[in-house]
Amino acid sequence: MRIAYFDCFSGISGDMTLGALLHAGVDEAAWRAELDRLGVPGYTVTTEKVLKEGIAAVRVEVRLTQPDTGHGRHLKEIAEILERSGLSETVRRRAMGAFTRLACAEARIHDMTPDTIHFHEVGAIDAIVDIVGACIALEMLGVQKVYASPLPFNRGWVDCAHGTMPVPAPATLELLAGFPLRPDHRTHELVTPTGAALLAEFAERGPDSTLAPLPPMVLRTVGYGAGTHDTWIPNLLRVCIGDVVEPPEKSPAGTRPVRSRNRTTKPASH
Repeated sequence: MRIAYFDCFSGISGDMTLGALLHAGVDEAAWRAELDRLGVPGYTVTTEKVLKEGIAAVRVEVRLTQPDTGHGRHLKEIAEILERSGLSETVRRRAMGAFTRLACAEARIHDMTPDTIHFHEVGAIDAIVDIVGACIALEMLGVQKVYASPLPFNRGWVDCAHGTMPVPAPATLELLAGFPLRPDHRTHELVTPTGAALLAEFAERGPDSTLAPLPPMVLRTVGYGAGTHDTWIPNLLRVCIGDVVEPPEKSPAGTRPVRSRNRTTKPASH
């Protein structure tokens, strides 16, 4: 079974996720062709190879080419965009799952319902492309399950549609329930709402809803996605793609496996 491990040593965002998955081996031309099936105009996607502290990575940026008149969409409008698209059922389901989780988190923060909440930054075209593009890339890599590392937990401030918010943003923190967090001293936003929504939807959980541990795997490829804020720590998301190592079959109770000694039996002497 093909799996992906998101090593979020410097956090995660939507564009970092796209960069890491493309760097891990997604065919960019095929990915762009599939993304066109979203059927939403008014944007371009640029990719470039960059170095962060000497580590090669891919930087992805979604740029709007015209004003996004749907900024502030409801969950129903996101669902309609996905339903009208020519995307696969798996991609549509995964993307809708991420947006639904985000709507539930925003609803708890603002004391509203998921259907009445307005998506602002995360309802914009660039965020939709980030989430849908990540779902497409995972499908193209054949990833069936996703696992994630502990996430950095820091303090700071970020400006958004609702004003100045503490870092992590309230909706982001809601989405990270069940994730192990580790202290980090950097002051800018390390885990964005889009990145948190992707992990909340993708990452495997245990019976108690906490993050499931990474199973033994054979590593196949590694990809690095670059963020925009640079500090003394490489601002990268690392994604490891591999195959699960299946445990050996157990012998039936009361029996012992037969061992070959590679010996030739000599005839008895008379």
